[in-house]
Amino acid sequence: MRIGVVPLCGMLLGLLATSPPQAVSQEAAKASKLEVRLNYSGSGTVDEKHKIYVVLWDSPEFVKGGAPPVEVQPSTSKQGTVTFADVKTSPAYISAAYDPKGEWDAQSPPPDGSSLGLYYKTPGTPAPIDMKPGTTVTIDLSFDDSVKMQSGKAARQAPSAH
Repeated sequence: MRIGVVPLCGMLLGLLATSPPQAVSQEAAKASKLEVRLNYSGSGTVDEKHKIYVVLWDSPEFVKGGAPPVEVQPSTSKQGTVTFADVKTSPAYISAAYDPKGEWDAQSPPPDGSSLGLYYKTPGTPAPIDMKPGTTVTIDLSFDDSVKMQSGKAARQAPSAH
């Protein structure tokens, strides 16, 4: 019996679609590590009480309030590194908020007056961070007091007069 090329391809595709899934490689199952090097040049004092909270997101929709954070890591210094050791999402997105009053626990949106940072290539648009399984990615996140929470939203601050 002769089978044409088209029916043969159809049968092969059908067999592939119904075959049991193959094991995922160990490399694909490995989580990635994301190191965020902070540089906060704002006027606030950063210490044990007044922390910078660095937030890992799995969607850029967080800027619209449409996504919950994946993980939050605190920093107690203006320049330092925060590490997310078990990143399983790609792309990932990063933002930061400085707690000027020392009263915020990062379990809710940042309070008014919080300085905000965003990892971006285009201002105001979160940049995706490509996370390859089993690798370490390092990014730099610099921010100051030019964008703050105001009435529950991010607002650019007017430059201060000298």
